[in-house]
Amino acid sequence: MYDHIGLRVKDLAASVRFYEAALAGLGHVLCSRDTNGAGLGPKDAPALWLHLAKASPATGTHVAFQAPNRRAVDQFHAEGLKAGGKDNGAPGLRADYSPTYYAAFLIDPDGNNVEAVCLK
Repeated sequence: MYDHIGLRVKDLAASVRFYEAALAGLGHVLCSRDTNGAGLGPKDAPALWLHLAKASPATGTHVAFQAPNRRAVDQFHAEGLKAGGKDNGAPGLRADYSPTYYAAFLIDPDGNNVEAVCLK
């Protein structure tokens, strides 16, 4: 549905470390990086762009990444916590969303709510 997403970040190194770790189990890698930004996504197809903010970035954005299976959701959560994310919902079924909605939520270094979800 979308081509790419851009997030403004205050600490590029911390954000790259978080997203590289959290998204590895979903098949995403660091595709591009310079002093002002980084692109992550499937190899050779970055779709999440982190841009170094000149001013304080706005927070509160919600981004949900599709996971291929529940194990990948678990890995997203565990690795994201190790890389500096804060728990915002442990891996598990969210039956109030749908009977098969398995998701985990993290707060990234800039206060954004990041989710991995598997609908299987």
